[in-house]
Amino acid sequence: MEFLCHHRDRSASMPLRKALLEAHWAYMDGFAKQLIARGPTFDAAGEKCTGSVHIVDLPDAAAARAFAFDEPNYQAGVYRDVLLRRWRNTLGRTMWEFPGGREGGNRYLVLGLGEGEPVDLTPPADREDLIAYGPLLSDDGDTWVGTAALVRAPDAATAAAVLRTPDRYADVEVHDWSFGGRPTT
Repeated sequence: MEFLCHHRDRSASMPLRKALLEAHWAYMDGFAKQLIARGPTFDAAGEKCTGSVHIVDLPDAAAARAFAFDEPNYQAGVYRDVLLRRWRNTLGRTMWEFPGGREGGNRYLVLGLGEGEPVDLTPPADREDLIAYGPLLSDDGDTWVGTAALVRAPDAATAAAVLRTPDRYADVEVHDWSFGGRPTT
């Protein structure tokens, strides 16, 4: 089962986040084979972390909750809240398999939160800039509650347009995002 976890930072938590960076990476190293995508979100200026996104394949909802709430930053109080939802990997790949690579262009997390009749279940026909894409689902996986995407785009408005039926969402959030993980250099 695939899950999207978006930990959202509380204000003024950056010093604590920095102090826990190695503990966070070590924790994520234990899930390396299950991770589909990961990385921090930033404010519009790209200077301050606002959260962390992890898309992970785990056996069940209990394992997903443990993943989200045992994470060192969560345990220490870096995060103010957590969005944890079932998710379906409609691209069938990880972010490391994204043909566009880790560098070049702006990257965004797009979250469309909705209810009712499902929309945007399949990715747009032009997938060139999609890093990850899929529906957000209820805990039992039967009810659509939104859509989430990681996308390369020139700006936030273009990134938001990946949701082809914006009027069907109660809320659409767009966050600056970057590929996460330990530096490779």
